[in-house]
Amino acid sequence: MIRFHLKCDQDHAFESWFQSGDAFDKLVAAGMVTCASCGSTKVTKSIMAPAVSTSSEIAAPKPVDKALAELRDKVEANSDYVGKGFAKEARDMHDGVVPDRPIYGEANLQEAKKLVDDGIPVVPLPFMPRKKTN
Repeated sequence: MIRFHLKCDQDHAFESWFQSGDAFDKLVAAGMVTCASCGSTKVTKSIMAPAVSTSSEIAAPKPVDKALAELRDKVEANSDYVGKGFAKEARDMHDGVVPDRPIYGEANLQEAKKLVDDGIPVVPLPFMPRKKTN
């Protein structure tokens, strides 16, 4: 995971987490990164200094790490993991084919964009799902 400092074409500054630099580039190209203030999809990375930790900082978890861990635990405890079948399951729930329930899983960029384009409410998670052994 990598955190980028971002800026939109309206000069609003904000931050967001991405799986990688390539993931950021793909999401921006697909119009899936929006300004938290105005909703603009014209978003670029701002100049930022790398975060360098000292050995004493490495031992103490940062508040954002704790918050992400808590979010992950909550999602996993209260949702069904549907794996790579996420897009199909979300669409089936939206269409009434299967009952509504909280789910999480994996979808590629094209699948996620198609769900959003079709009005199916989905949200990217700021972490990768743990692999389930079913």
